[in-house]
Amino acid sequence: MKKILVTGAAGFIGFHLSKKLIEQGYAVIGIDNVNNYYDINLKKARLKILQKLQNFKFFEIDISDQSTLRELGQSNNFQIIINLAAQAGVQYSIENPYVYIDSNISGFLNILELSKDQNVEHLIYASSSSVYGLNSSPFSELDAVDHPISLYAATKKSNELMAHTYSYLYNMNTTGLRFFTVYGPWGRPDMALFKFTKALIEGTPVKINNYGDHSRDFTYIDDIVEGILAVLDKTPQNFNKKNVLSPSESSAPWRVLNIGRGEPVNLMDFVKNIEEYFGKELIKDFQPLQPGDVPNTSCDTRSLQSDYGYKPSISLKEGVNHFLDWYVEFYKIQI
Repeated sequence: MKKILVTGAAGFIGFHLSKKLIEQGYAVIGIDNVNNYYDINLKKARLKILQKLQNFKFFEIDISDQSTLRELGQSNNFQIIINLAAQAGVQYSIENPYVYIDSNISGFLNILELSKDQNVEHLIYASSSSVYGLNSSPFSELDAVDHPISLYAATKKSNELMAHTYSYLYNMNTTGLRFFTVYGPWGRPDMALFKFTKALIEGTPVKINNYGDHSRDFTYIDDIVEGILAVLDKTPQNFNKKNVLSPSESSAPWRVLNIGRGEPVNLMDFVKNIEEYFGKELIKDFQPLQPGDVPNTSCDTRSLQSDYGYKPSISLKEGVNHFLDWYVEFYKIQI
C-alpha cells in the first residue's frame, strides 16, 4: 500500500483529496497547522470525518517547522507527497505579507527537502491561477508568467521555480497544478460562494468587486480531485523530451498544468444561481476592483485533457446546488 503525505489536510481541497485517496486504497498521512485564517471549527469538522477513516493519520504540523517535518520524514516512508499547505488569499497577502514568506516560501523549501530526502516518486504541489497576473485570458501554460500582481501570486510563481531547480538538480519528479477558483461543499469561508450565501441568508449587504463585471473559471471540487488523481501516477518523466524548454515543460522532470473547468462564468450569473436556490435576492454593495485582483480568469486545460484524460463533468448549477445543500445542512438553516 502506497503511503502519501497530504499537507493542508484540514483544508478544503486536502480534506476531499484525502477522503478520495483512502477510498482508492492509499494510506494517507495528513498534516496541517490548523491556523485561524478562517473558522477553525470548520477545519476541525473536516478532520473529525477524516480521523474516522482507516489508513488515515493526522499530525498538527506547520510546514515551516523544519525540524518537526524532518522528524515526520524519519518515521515514515512516503512514496508521494501532495503539498496543499499554503497561506491562501490575495487580499490577505497585501495586509499580512510576512506570513506568506514563512508558509509559501520557507515552508515549500522544507517540502522540497523532505521530498529529496525521501526520494519520492512524485511531488505534486498547489500552484494557482493567480500566477497569470497581468496576462490576458484565456490563460495557457505556454504563456510566460512574469507579471504577478499580488505577493500571494509571486510566492506561487516562486514555488514553480524552486520545484524546477530541485527537479533539475536531483532528478525529482515535480508537478505544479494551477488551480482555478475551486468551490463546493466544505469550501472556504473567505471565497465568494460562501460569503454570498451567508450574506443572503442573513439579509446583509455583501461587497461585489469590479461592480460585478468579473468572470471566473469556477471549478467544482470533485473535478479538481479527479484532476489530481489523474496526475498522481503520471510523472513528468512520462512526457519528458530532451532539450524541450517551455514555460510549462523542461528537460528536467518538471511540469506545470492548469486545472479548471475551462468555461468562465460571469460573477452575476453565479450570484443568480444562489438567489434562485433560496428564492430571494442578495443585497449587493458594488465596489471597484480590489488591488491585487484580476477581472477575468479563463483556463486552457488542453494539456491536462490530452495527456492525463482529465474531463470536468460538474456544471455550475449542479455544483452550486451541491454546496448550498451542504451549507443548509451543516449550519442547520431553515428555508
